[in-house]
Amino acid sequence: MHSVHNVPRYKLTIEYDGAGYSGWQRQDNAPSVQAAIEGAAEALDGAPVLVIGAGRTDAGVHALGQVAHIDLRKEMRADKVRDALNAHLRPHPVSILKSEDAAPDFHARFDATSRSYFYRIANRRPDLALERSRAWRVVAQLDADAMHAAAQALVGRHDFSTFRYAMCQADSPVKTLTSIRVMRHGDEVVIDTSARSFLHRQVRSMVGSLVEVGRGKAPVHWIGDILKAADRRLCGPVAPSEGLYLAAVGYAPLTS
Repeated sequence: MHSVHNVPRYKLTIEYDGAGYSGWQRQDNAPSVQAAIEGAAEALDGAPVLVIGAGRTDAGVHALGQVAHIDLRKEMRADKVRDALNAHLRPHPVSILKSEDAAPDFHARFDATSRSYFYRIANRRPDLALERSRAWRVVAQLDADAMHAAAQALVGRHDFSTFRYAMCQADSPVKTLTSIRVMRHGDEVVIDTSARSFLHRQVRSMVGSLVEVGRGKAPVHWIGDILKAADRRLCGPVAPSEGLYLAAVGYAPLTS
């Protein structure tokens, strides 16, 4: 249990459909996932609650495993916090999958050791009915093997300026990409990638460029070439937000 000197802190694992939101981060004039959860937490706790997320997702981006932390004045069992927040969140397409007791100094953003995303491409000619706003429809037949081969140039520590959004606020364009895989499942192409952290729109920028290779518009070595050039103007068209999912956020094991 928490010591009496500390307000109880909870670690939340969150799933959401980003289609109707301006993104994770609270904004004055548009709905956000953070504001939806803060509203639910305030209804539960009877006072304003700050929700600190592991990372910001852009408008339209989804999450299966976003992580956040909150401090509540009320001492409650973690599973009760989850259920109460979900009751107050309805009918928002936001669900608290898990609530856990956290150490008083646990920080969802600064303690994160990895972030994993996947990107879904519906590689088909017919319009999307069920997957509209949840995948990017690409009509041209994609060579997933060529995309996977090209993507391996991105693994490791690099200056990712080519794949960095102009408005990115990160101090440095240097990031370490742990892994990236491109796989085909029937008419769906999925791109899985993991890093400690990513630049703003880095994943969507990489995906958009990989699709140029998959369509046969650029050779496999092109991805490595534009990466080395560290020039945003060489980036392919940025993939739309609706295919992107924050899959998981990793943390060091809790020490007792």
